[in-house]
Amino acid sequence: MGDGGAVQCTSNSNKGNKDKKKKKKNKNRGGSKKKMTHEQVLAFKFVTEWVSLDHPSSLVTSSVVDDFGVQKPVGKNGDKVQFELHSHSKCSDGFLSPSKVVERAHMNGVKVLALTDHDTLAGIPEAVESARKYGIKIIPGVEISTLFCPSNGDTEAEEPVHILAYYSSIGPSRFEELDKFLSNIRDGRYLRAKNMVLKLNKLKMALKWEHVCRIAGNGVAPGRLHVARAMVEAGYVENLKQAFARYLFDGGPAYSKGSEPMVEEAIKMICETGGVSVLAHPWALKNPVAIVRRLKEAGLHGMEVYKSDGRLAAYSDLADTYGLLKIGGSDYHGRGGHHESELGSVNLPVLVLHDFLKVARPIWCNAIKEILECYAEEPSDTNLETITRFGRTRVFKGGSPLKCGQDLIDHCLPLWLSSQEMENEEFEAIKLKLSNVSTSKGGIQVLIET
Repeated sequence: MGDGGAVQCTSNSNKGNKDKKKKKKNKNRGGSKKKMTHEQVLAFKFVTEWVSLDHPSSLVTSSVVDDFGVQKPVGKNGDKVQFELHSHSKCSDGFLSPSKVVERAHMNGVKVLALTDHDTLAGIPEAVESARKYGIKIIPGVEISTLFCPSNGDTEAEEPVHILAYYSSIGPSRFEELDKFLSNIRDGRYLRAKNMVLKLNKLKMALKWEHVCRIAGNGVAPGRLHVARAMVEAGYVENLKQAFARYLFDGGPAYSKGSEPMVEEAIKMICETGGVSVLAHPWALKNPVAIVRRLKEAGLHGMEVYKSDGRLAAYSDLADTYGLLKIGGSDYHGRGGHHESELGSVNLPVLVLHDFLKVARPIWCNAIKEILECYAEEPSDTNLETITRFGRTRVFKGGSPLKCGQDLIDHCLPLWLSSQEMENEEFEAIKLKLSNVSTSKGGIQVLIET
């Protein structure tokens, strides 16, 4: 059987050789192309409509699906709608600035990028600004460091767990609460890194704390990767892999815990601030089944099951067992080398993207509604800053007063929400309040960037 159906047998050897070459050529192209099913067509429409909310010119117009069910949508200039849901910058332990991460994502054809630095949202504004010129949609994200403790109190079975949080275009509601929560974790990272350096010193490695801080950069809480890089530069190990394998692995001779919150606390915080919570790299856990069971009870939305080399069946089955979303990302850090997955290298099927957004969009919609309600009730500079922190707007003080509330209705809401999401009594009430908001009190002018 071939791609098009039954193949007639023939005694013509030349024809047989041509057929073999043709089959081989098709195989090298990654499999046959076939039309999308009705379910995939609807899912694709749902995904692309969301992607194009704030970038209408990048709307994808057609698509095919390969033999593995992975979407290969084609639009202008042959672009794909490629999602990258796990990436890091220099704002945590990555090697590139947020703008350079965005630039590289663009080079790799990524259309939707989640910047998920460890325990900080500091890189999001720069990423959003850079993404404008490339037509890339940014999902504000963060990877939160937590600790899992068994219910029986067995401290030996404790292990670190990382939770990814994904937020709407204007970021989390109750931003100050989340920022304080993350700040406490970052403070613990400083203490943890110092303890690692002290342990390495006791192992006869004269590593300097100043060296680690210089690598991390100003204002960045040092992590294991920064310590590992300092070890490489000082000549104590040959490479990063050796640093982790010999000294810095969980429970290793130079490993140290920070002041991470319990994983259930992090999931609760994500839910209360309008985010979608996803378990990162479950294959790194010692006891994934027990952890996933507990996290589902705590309100976890999903878990990573896709990597650059495909879907991991065991973790996909685990997600199905507990009714969790199945996503994935490259976990890109920009360190280079053969062992790192490239940005955009994880191909998520269109149905997976649909399921993710089907859960995420109502959560994000409610968060946006909460943020707008706060501003409508109290149109202060602080509440306006919450709206514009990650959105495609800028706030300028000292300009002539504008009808800021009406500007938000006319120019900002369509960038964040579909018309269907705004068509309900609650949003109509909010829009009515906003239309009566003037900025004459604060003298703030809002510039809408397109």
